[in-house]
This record gives sequence, C-alpha cells and structure tokens, in this order.
Amino acid sequence: MLEDRLNQDLKRALLSRDAFTVSTLRGLKSAILYAKVAEGLPRDTAAPDAAVVAVLQKEAKKRQESAELYKQGGSEDKAANELAEKAIVERYLPAQLDEMQIGALIEEAIAEMGDVDQRAMGQIIATVRDKAAGSADGALIARLVKERLQK
Repeated sequence: MLEDRLNQDLKRALLSRDAFTVSTLRGLKSAILYAKVAEGLPRDTAAPDAAVVAVLQKEAKKRQESAELYKQGGSEDKAANELAEKAIVERYLPAQLDEMQIGALIEEAIAEMGDVDQRAMGQIIATVRDKAAGSADGALIARLVKERLQK
C-alpha cells in the first residue's frame, strides 16, 4: 500500500539523515492522518490508496502554488525549496496521463453519454476524472473538455 511505502521511505530517510526528505515525508504523513481523522478512520488503520493519492495531489498542488507565489515575490530560493518538496510528493503519485490519453477518455465519456452539449460539461469532467483515477489534473481535464465541446 502507498501509505506503507511512504512509512518505509521515511525510515530510510531517517537512517540516512536526509533532513529535507524526512521533513517532507513527515508533513505528508500528517496530512494523511488529518484526512483519516476527517473520514472517521482509526489512526492505526492504513488509508485506502485512493484516499492517499487524493491527499498527495492536494499537497503537490499546494507546493506548486506556493512556488509560483514565491517566484512572484522574488524569493527564488524558497520557490526552489517548494518545487523540491513537490518532486518528493510526486514520487508517490501515479504517472500522469498526457493530453492524448485524456482526449481518448473524453471521447469515451461522450460516446457513453450520447448527444452532449455545453450543459453536460460537468458530467463529462466528472466521468473522465473517475476514469483517470487520479492520473490527470482536473484543470487540464476541464480545459480539454471545454475545447472538445466547442468544436
């Protein structure tokens, strides 16, 4: 399971005295624990991989947004730090689908729904996100669905 892999990597980082990785992984463990508590799961129970992936995606997105804000503020070293943390988080995320693969999922969702128009955009996005199972960025899916429906 993903949470177990994260725990093993944390132990390895502790043994190798990699303070940066230890700090990042502890932050991820904390975010996962908060999600478990919010879901009402016991602390000692491993969270389902889908829930862990959702938490990790949020954490990666936070770090990307922080890096962009630091760059705008002229703090390149802090931006680089955020991006380094994001790279650690991304190790645990599934490989992201490219635009062509997402386009195929969109076409598949449209074929399943039949005749669609702009009003069905939300349903199509939801269907594609379910099919992608955390392997595609929601903003990218929304943009591609919008472009497809405007054709």
